[in-house]
Amino acid sequence: MNISVVIPLLNEEESLPELAEWIARVMKDNNFSYEILFVDDGSTDRSWEVIQQLRNSNPNIKGIRFQRNYGKSAALNEAFRASAGDVVITMDADLQDSPDEIPELYRMIADGQFDLVSGWKKKRYDNTLTKNIPSKFFNAVTRKVSKIKLHDFNCGLKSYSRRVVKSIEVYGEMHRYIPVIAKWAGFKKIGEKVVEHRKRKYGVTKFGWDRFINGFLDLMSITFVGKFSKKPMHFFGLWGMVFFLIGLVTSVVLIVSKIVNAEYAITNRPTFYIALTTLIIGVQLFLAGFLSELISRNSSGRNSYLIEERAGLD
Repeated sequence: MNISVVIPLLNEEESLPELAEWIARVMKDNNFSYEILFVDDGSTDRSWEVIQQLRNSNPNIKGIRFQRNYGKSAALNEAFRASAGDVVITMDADLQDSPDEIPELYRMIADGQFDLVSGWKKKRYDNTLTKNIPSKFFNAVTRKVSKIKLHDFNCGLKSYSRRVVKSIEVYGEMHRYIPVIAKWAGFKKIGEKVVEHRKRKYGVTKFGWDRFINGFLDLMSITFVGKFSKKPMHFFGLWGMVFFLIGLVTSVVLIVSKIVNAEYAITNRPTFYIALTTLIIGVQLFLAGFLSELISRNSSGRNSYLIEERAGLD
């Protein structure tokens, strides 16, 4: 199979028929073998019924329905597991991503030029104050921290080689950091393509201001996990040693001062409490490092989500 098109969705019943027809037309025009994999992330409207109806008319359409809303990362993670295409292309279900971008996104992966290609919505139709300005700031920080030169990390329109989607796990709200996750997994050929951004035709956006706060917290998390998930003692042990040595040296100075001057009141000095605190912090960081090492070496498996139904998938 050439292409798996992965589409996570939440309450998008109005846009699904038009989107499915558009994708099928692009695939037919380019003679691609394909599947369209819709992931219903706990919709409360008729989205799943629409997916089943679409499947009746096009067997290339498949679906996964979550029992409740788990989030976009969970939807992508399950779809990546189920996908069968050599190239996996993700897009949003709200028709703001154009399926006409699929052939070029496929080519950029299929010819071996890239492992992952991220879309860049250079010209946007979103509200400037609530989306564009915060998004630019968010992307600038992510670009600085990750050292990946992309303009739009959160663009839903991306293409991946099969090796990438089968090698990574997307959890929490890490979908916006898939390029970072791929980089930490060893995939260095990450590219970018300017893509069309269309005005929303149906429904309303599902994201609010909290995504930017959560985004920066997730960035800190993914940066730490990427560097230290397999060697947590390198982080906790280093800082544990630093704090312990500060406390130890300070304690020695206090003890020597007491020996030299018997009237020197150690417990009346703020330095005494600083030394005690840093010693305790140092020991705690060492313990955290040891526990993290045990957990990292004994943990296995991947996240599981309760799927209520599947369509066209074994």
